[in-house]
Amino acid sequence: MLTENIDGKKVAFLLTDGFEDSELTSPWAAVTEAGATATLVSPAEGTVTGKNGHEQSVDLAVSDAGVGDFDALVLPGGVVNADHLRMDDRAVAFVRGFFDAHKPVSAICHGSWILAEAGVLEGRTLTSYPSLKTDLRNAGATWVDEEVVVDQGLTSSRTPDDLPAFNAKTVEEIAEGKHSGQTA
Repeated sequence: MLTENIDGKKVAFLLTDGFEDSELTSPWAAVTEAGATATLVSPAEGTVTGKNGHEQSVDLAVSDAGVGDFDALVLPGGVVNADHLRMDDRAVAFVRGFFDAHKPVSAICHGSWILAEAGVLEGRTLTSYPSLKTDLRNAGATWVDEEVVVDQGLTSSRTPDDLPAFNAKTVEEIAEGKHSGQTA
């Protein structure tokens, strides 16, 4: 049970087709139950479909999304989702903008792949799905194999098994707000 209250906060979830279903639905439920408004931002139009069939409507095109409209960002995983997002220049710029604005960002599983592309990992500590370890280290991060890692507003976890800890820390970091150490 999450105890933080994030009433009035606006949280962007950035994803496209091929996301890990539970890595969208579980954090989405956690932030909305804690009082935030969740918005699905995507380069795709209409609906997006997870790898296990969950469909959800896109609320806002990434080309129309502004970092200033949100208090935090969540990056669900899924190999296909993460690979497509990191090749989308607008999605990469959107992610980088949260770091420039010192706002909380949470990434789970393959969701952290776009962080390497955005150039925001130098000197940061995080975790991810183990296959990303070398990519994240090459981007300047210290990679650790832990359930959840929080580094100055950047929350990360490895797999859906870590969702309870990931959700709790995501809500906690959103409640805390901006972090001066959250930089690009």
